[in-house]
Parts: sequence; C-alpha cells; structure tokens
Amino acid sequence: MDNENMDDNFENDSNLIILNDDEGNEVKFEFLDLIKYEEEDYVVLLPVPEDGSEEENEVVILKLEATESEDEESYVSVDDDAVLAAVFEIFKEKFKDEFNFEG
Repeated sequence: MDNENMDDNFENDSNLIILNDDEGNEVKFEFLDLIKYEEEDYVVLLPVPEDGSEEENEVVILKLEATESEDEESYVSVDDDAVLAAVFEIFKEKFKDEFNFEG
C-alpha cells in the first residue's frame, strides 16, 4: 500500500478505516494503535476479512505523513525491515496482555 489518503474514512464510531490499495480497491482495516518511533508516527492496522470471518491476519504497519490539507493524512508503506521490526516490538510490548502474539 502506498500513499493512502484518509479523509472521512473512519466508519461511524468504530475503529474501522478504509484505504485504497494499489489497484484502487477499498480495503477495510481495524485501527489498533498509533506508535511514535524516531520522531515519526506509524499506524498499526489489522485487515478486516471481507466475509466477516475471524481469520488470523498479520498486522499492517504504515507510516503516517501529513499532507497539504489539515483534514487529510497519508499512509505510506514502510520498506525498512528494521523500522518495521522496531515498531512491531513497541506494539507487542504495549499490548502483550491483550493479544496472543505468535512467534
């Protein structure tokens, strides 16, 4: 996922956001957390299966970037494995009592 724009993508009062993938398809995610790492903000998202099943999914970590509009944010994929690992470790430590992390 690259350069995802978010404006009014939150569904009602829930933690769901809708982003567009590289092909323009809408993909639903559950917002899990916002993590600050090395002066940058990262969002941790969980894909929501279209069929409503309780599939075991991996989280998605995207970097939050400001845009020219105050009402819009941009989510950019993170290519640096070290950054992804560090952000995920922070997330796991914060939520060790709420989630069962494998591996």
